[in-house]
Amino acid sequence: MSQLRIATFNLLHGQPLAPDGAPRPYPADAGGPLAEAVAALDADVLALQEVDRHQSRSGGTDQAAVAAKAMGATDWRFAAALHGRPAPVAGWVPEPSAPDGLRVYGPGDVGDGALPSYGTALLTRLPVRHWRARRFAPAPFGLPLRVAGRRGLTPVPDEPRAALAAVLEGDHGPFTVVAAHLSFVPGWNMAQLAGIRRWIADLPQPYLVLGDFNLVGAVPRTVLGGATALERTAPRARVRELRAARRARPALAESRRRRVREPRPRLPGWYDLARTPTYPSHRPAVQFDHVLAVGVPRAAVGPAAAPRTAVSDHRPLLVEVSL
Repeated sequence: MSQLRIATFNLLHGQPLAPDGAPRPYPADAGGPLAEAVAALDADVLALQEVDRHQSRSGGTDQAAVAAKAMGATDWRFAAALHGRPAPVAGWVPEPSAPDGLRVYGPGDVGDGALPSYGTALLTRLPVRHWRARRFAPAPFGLPLRVAGRRGLTPVPDEPRAALAAVLEGDHGPFTVVAAHLSFVPGWNMAQLAGIRRWIADLPQPYLVLGDFNLVGAVPRTVLGGATALERTAPRARVRELRAARRARPALAESRRRRVREPRPRLPGWYDLARTPTYPSHRPAVQFDHVLAVGVPRAAVGPAAAPRTAVSDHRPLLVEVSL
């Protein structure tokens, strides 16, 4: 079976950081540090969060396109959760002429001169059968958070989030990969993650869900397992078929009929492919970034790593998987 390198990386818009975590200015080639970090991962599938496109703060770089070139991706998508510019303190100033809602960009849109945007990307070296994207509304309130380059806590409003799903062609058939960046508001992010599981229910397994979930420990896999347990459409359809067949039997067989019981929902075994701290990058203490899977044998999972890079306050999470 082929060994694939699967990675997720919150870019912090490609912000260069000093060894102590302090922000550094972007170099003349603003996309250079990002390209080096992505090339070093050598990933076959890469999910990116906090991605800038044509933002002045990151040198006007199309960061998804830069990352795609650096890793040799054959296909990719960037889902713009919002169009606008970061506000001086926190939040975003929307572009008055920006498109409403979600906008998805791909290789054919490089150099299109579109308005500045920000969102999530998914890049791959594998053939893609199908792309899908969705946008999550922000929570109605924010939270005080630590922001790189600022002391203490900064009140930060929540922002729209985006997720991308791709059905990829592996050596032994299709599988589904999701890239997501979830809200930092507790409870709101759990609802978003459960929504993702229902959103991909019609796509082929195995599933790999990657991203910065702003959730720690067993919470993400518990949420995904719970969302799966609620999906009972297929069992109910099967029960209806059995009941219809039973009604069609001759009357003589009525006495021997057995009650058809609706199968109980079963948790399919979502689990973390890698457990290692990823944040903050200069001194990792917690794991916000995850690679979760179902339908992937544990024996197929190889080594995992969270290497230090010269950009972002998150470390990338990289794992090898045989698919």
